[in-house]
Amino acid sequence: MRIIPAKEDFMAKELLNHEAVRRQFISDVLGIPMEEIKSVRIRNPFLGRNHKGQKQGILDVLLELNNDTKIDVEVQVRPQKFWNKRSLFYLAKMYTDELFVGQDYEKLKKCVSINILNFNLLEGTANHSVYTLRDAKNRELTDLMEIHTIELKKQLSEDSPVDDWIRLFNATDDGEFAMIKRRTPGMLEAMEVVRQMSLRKRIKWEFEQRQKARRDRHSEDEYVREQGRIEGRQEGRQEQALLVYHNCLKRGMSEEEAIAISGVKQERDATK
Repeated sequence: MRIIPAKEDFMAKELLNHEAVRRQFISDVLGIPMEEIKSVRIRNPFLGRNHKGQKQGILDVLLELNNDTKIDVEVQVRPQKFWNKRSLFYLAKMYTDELFVGQDYEKLKKCVSINILNFNLLEGTANHSVYTLRDAKNRELTDLMEIHTIELKKQLSEDSPVDDWIRLFNATDDGEFAMIKRRTPGMLEAMEVVRQMSLRKRIKWEFEQRQKARRDRHSEDEYVREQGRIEGRQEGRQEQALLVYHNCLKRGMSEEEAIAISGVKQERDATK
């Protein structure tokens, strides 16, 4: 059976709409025992802004764990420039979003960003990296801000729960599903949700349209790059011809002789 990969953002959002799935996912990624998870509820993903010109944050999925920790889950299929800065922007917005004028800083909640990336962002082979606020001697300043980066393109290096979620996000058929080792209730439900969604005609259509849009975008990008290379070569030839032309004039040659030797006129004509 053909499976629509769960790394598509609309698939990931549907997965996390299921309570058992999001509890299991948060437990496995953050390393929190299931019995310590009292609730993981979905919140409004729109972050506020303090003034009209400020950029508003829109998160993929915003969760709240045990009423005291906010979690942003972002899924990104295509490489995006400045991803680290983007991630920090949303984490900072999420951290300060609920502190109103006159309120004490003690009301600030721990915020966690989980980035699921279908491209390699960081150096090294680890597919799951965790960042917190620490000094040069690895002493923790606070645990109130935390970033998890899960890179789906990197090899599975160890037998961990996160490895199984990577297998789930990357799976395109039942054979790849069979590689998932941990069959916890939450993972079993996640697998079933992905299977059922892959059978829906509307979901198939949306996936195919997105694939088509990516292929078209890739073709357009290739065209722009090729045009840039052509223009670059033309500019290079013109610059070289002009350099030869001016050197000829400095040596006392006539303009006709400089043009004949450098070919500068021909280069200009060729670009008209």
